[in-house]
Amino acid sequence: MTSFNHRADNLEEVYEDDDNQEKQEWLDSLRAVFHTKGSEQVSFLLKNLVEDARRLGVEVPFSLNTDYVNTIPLSLQSIHPGNLKIESRINAYVRWNAMAMVVKANIHNPEDGGGLGGHISTFASLATMIGCGYNHFWKADNNTGGDLIYFQGHASPGMYSRAYLEGFLSEEQLDNFRQEVDGNGLPSYPHPRLMPSFWQFPTVSVGLGPIMAIYQARFLKYLHARGIADTSNRKVWVFCGDGEMDEPESLGAISLASREGLDNLIFVVNCNLQRLDGPVRGNGKIIQELERIFRGSGWNVIKLIWGGYWDSLLSNDKDGILKRIMEETVDGEYQAYKANDGKFVRENFFAKHPKLLEAVSNMSDSAIWRLNRGGHDPNKVYAAFEAASKHSGQPSVILAKTIKGYGLGYFSQSKNATHQHKKLDIDSIREFRDRFGIPIPDDQLNDIPYFKPPEDSPEMKYLHERRKSLGGYLPRRRQKSDEKFEIPSLEIFRPVLEPTSSGREISTTQAFVRILNQILRDKYLGPRVVPILADESRTFGMEGLFRQIGIYAPGGQKYIPVDKDQVMYYRETVDGQLLQEGINEAGAISSWIAAGTSYSTNNKIMIPFYIYYSMFGFQRVCDLAWAAADMKARGFLLGGTSGRTTLNGEGLQHEDGHSHLIAATIPSCISYDPAFAHELAVIIHNGLKRMIENQEDVYYYITVMNENYSHPGLIEGDEEGIIKGIYKLKSTSADLPNRVQLLGSGTILREVIAAQEMLESDWKIASDVWSVTSFNELRRDGLEAERFNLLNPTSQPKVPYVTQMLSMTEGPILSSTDYMKSYADQIRAFIPKGRDYRVLGTDGFGRSDFRFKLRDYFEIDRRFIVLGVLRTLADLGKVPQDLPLIAIDKYKIISDKTNPHHV
Repeated sequence: MTSFNHRADNLEEVYEDDDNQEKQEWLDSLRAVFHTKGSEQVSFLLKNLVEDARRLGVEVPFSLNTDYVNTIPLSLQSIHPGNLKIESRINAYVRWNAMAMVVKANIHNPEDGGGLGGHISTFASLATMIGCGYNHFWKADNNTGGDLIYFQGHASPGMYSRAYLEGFLSEEQLDNFRQEVDGNGLPSYPHPRLMPSFWQFPTVSVGLGPIMAIYQARFLKYLHARGIADTSNRKVWVFCGDGEMDEPESLGAISLASREGLDNLIFVVNCNLQRLDGPVRGNGKIIQELERIFRGSGWNVIKLIWGGYWDSLLSNDKDGILKRIMEETVDGEYQAYKANDGKFVRENFFAKHPKLLEAVSNMSDSAIWRLNRGGHDPNKVYAAFEAASKHSGQPSVILAKTIKGYGLGYFSQSKNATHQHKKLDIDSIREFRDRFGIPIPDDQLNDIPYFKPPEDSPEMKYLHERRKSLGGYLPRRRQKSDEKFEIPSLEIFRPVLEPTSSGREISTTQAFVRILNQILRDKYLGPRVVPILADESRTFGMEGLFRQIGIYAPGGQKYIPVDKDQVMYYRETVDGQLLQEGINEAGAISSWIAAGTSYSTNNKIMIPFYIYYSMFGFQRVCDLAWAAADMKARGFLLGGTSGRTTLNGEGLQHEDGHSHLIAATIPSCISYDPAFAHELAVIIHNGLKRMIENQEDVYYYITVMNENYSHPGLIEGDEEGIIKGIYKLKSTSADLPNRVQLLGSGTILREVIAAQEMLESDWKIASDVWSVTSFNELRRDGLEAERFNLLNPTSQPKVPYVTQMLSMTEGPILSSTDYMKSYADQIRAFIPKGRDYRVLGTDGFGRSDFRFKLRDYFEIDRRFIVLGVLRTLADLGKVPQDLPLIAIDKYKIISDKTNPHHV
């Protein structure tokens, strides 16, 4: 691959040294090598000279920056193969319709007092690049796999506008931009869940697109290495803004892309120099900053800064003055140049040096104003895209300089407030029409009509021909995979459905590993499993997978692991199945998203299992978990060492008491907190049926614990309750004067069982113990019934499942979990009328200590469950009022300690 990092026309500069003749001889020699043997030989010689100079002890100047000019010189610029005139017309129509759509959405609405918002300026700066991609580079998915495009979120009107020209969206839909409730509107940004056959990736939560795309490109390589899909000719294109690169997620994984040689990945950073409120780097240069970052991380960097109208000025810049001034000028100045006119540019840029001013003395102000930026020059854009597409061995990034609000007139272009502009006055609309030659007469401008040329026009024929040559239309999203899987019966998990043998104790984490191994052994399902870990394999007892299925490493294992003599040694392999992401939850869930959406992007159903510390799951990466729901991801998230008192020695930042509450905020996330191995098996089996066999667009969050205890095994008939969220586990004698209902989940269910025994032996109170596998699912079921009853007042009322179960019982109800009280409190509205409901939970910050002390500290253990029952019965007049005080004394409960829920 030809390298564009060394320019033939930039070798000679003016130096003030003592021997210009010797310097000139060196430069002449280098120039001769370039002309006879090419840039690669120049690079080779320079590299060896620098290395030898360092060996001699010479301090060699080092910089990750090249000149502030295009990486690809005019002499190496490829020729644009398309009809530029027709492409320019198509781009003009797309620009117009995108503008019209947003402006129409913001015409004053008397019913609500305003418009709907929207963004014009981002697509205005991207239109040339987007058009080039559509016309020449982006292959569509024709069941063998096409390119994957992460569009810059705020540019969505441009994609809608093009889809309108292509015939896939109607005028009515454009008119309903940001009006979705009635069912025929268009979402504000790329949202696959809201346009399931159109958008593939949600990108407007800035920063998430880049990191998800990196792991998506890596997942394509993974599929290819494992022989599941041929992805060798596919590319992942990522459009992001220069302001977006301030998000940690935007740059946080770029070293992975270079380390694993993701040459199927192309970033296009839209450097319009402006973010939402003002310049990105008003006092600096964002393109130079990003060049240093990406080059330092091992990427192929292509700077696309100046358009073709600068070529003659740059070629005549023999003494390098223009390039020096270009470098010294900061982005705040560049922004101002395009917010004014040619006279302003002459007086404020070219006047910085007399020779520059002389160089443009024969140019009119309009000619100076015409000097364009690279991102708006179709020839330069094509050359950059082609170079990136053909580059091998590295990911590529194109740093494209553009103008925010390009073509929107003085009111909008390059102003600080440009991002927020949603309306244009009639003069600006007329100026826009004239600039881009839209054939709409003056008497129709007030209506801002859309424009679509006749189907037999050259533009429409060209538009369709280009897409057909590339395999079809984009964006397009596959909603279901063509693959079919039949999940075996629950018997596949028989080893964990049986009671544990006498004296044998295991954790639900160990039970999960057994379940996972059973799936891996299945002839059809096994190869599709994608285990994902964030450097915690041994924490979760999964190190056995290292040797069993191998860790994916594109370069294989180039060393002998220190534990080679052990059974479960660290084994990396080219076709490894396990994704070991290091200490990197954001990257791990990005891999999980790529695998969980493979049914759509690759027409290959995969079964991702990502297991992690529950505290570092939703809390840390909830925005990505929300994006996964938007993308209709399918798979299993396993929150390990879950609960605020279960991970006993780690302390405040490790102890999770709220992940289920965060999971409850995601509508398509089905969450469970099982206590026993058989519950876990039933839940995972149900998830496989729903997501893999039935292809439902949900994903599962399941918490598992590291506390060992015996497991009772599955009783036939309990499966329904396990899935719905509650089932009766155990009852005590029925002939005692008082009976209560005890609810629990996770490891605290064992405290509930112990409390049942204490109530009977110490206080002669009968009870029923209920295992609540999901308070979240019970709440959703209750809300659904509540809604049905509200909207169908004459129909037979629906009764929530938890109400049905508890209505068959008697006495007050008490819940205790290892989570905040609000977790179990979610079902309060669905407790049978007239029944008291008390909740214990772990509100407050975590602590390091033994489990029994933590459960005492948070007041959720068996003693507090008993105390809660006695307090409730005393309030109801069922037992003497002093009984709770007797229990406090009997169980040595400290009643005057600091409230743990507040500290």
